Amino acid sequence: MAIGERIRRFRNALGMTQHELGTKLGFNEKTAVIRVGQYENEKRKPKQDMINDMAKIFDVASEAITVPDIDSYIGIMHTLFALEDNYGLTITTLDGQVCLKQDINHPNYSRSLAEDLRSWSEIKSKLNSGSILTSEYDHWRYSFPADRAEETKKRIDSLRKSISAKK
Repeated sequence: MAIGERIRRFRNALGMTQHELGTKLGFNEKTAVIRVGQYENEKRKPKQDMINDMAKIFDVASEAITVPDIDSYIGIMHTLFALEDNYGLTITTLDGQVCLKQDINHPNYSRSLAEDLRSWSEIKSKLNSGSILTSEYDHWRYSFPADRAEETKKRIDSLRKSISAKK
């Protein structure tokens, strides 16, 4: 999804008009709709400080707005190839399903990425089991990594409790 589509999606999720977003971003009353429309229609690309301001308004991470364009299968495949090169994500099959997994022997293996992927898996499981709502799942995804600190604290507390229980 391109940046303009993501801006529109987040704006609409808040029930906000282009005018409201434009004025919150500091555009004057007369040009607010035009400027936001240009961003959403890809006529203009917002600079990083503008993206940061939008992220604050939408209550999402700025990276959620600037996700790489993966609107084509070729784009998706090349994004996956880059993930393999950069992070050791590799393709495999499990129970007849195609899956991605992290290669722990890859030179760029990242324990931090592994923990983030595990967190994603855990929150997705909660969604699938019905213990959280889709809106809560979306908030976690689009606010990532804001929730990472709280999850890390919970994981550490859990590890401490299990270690104490074994003693």
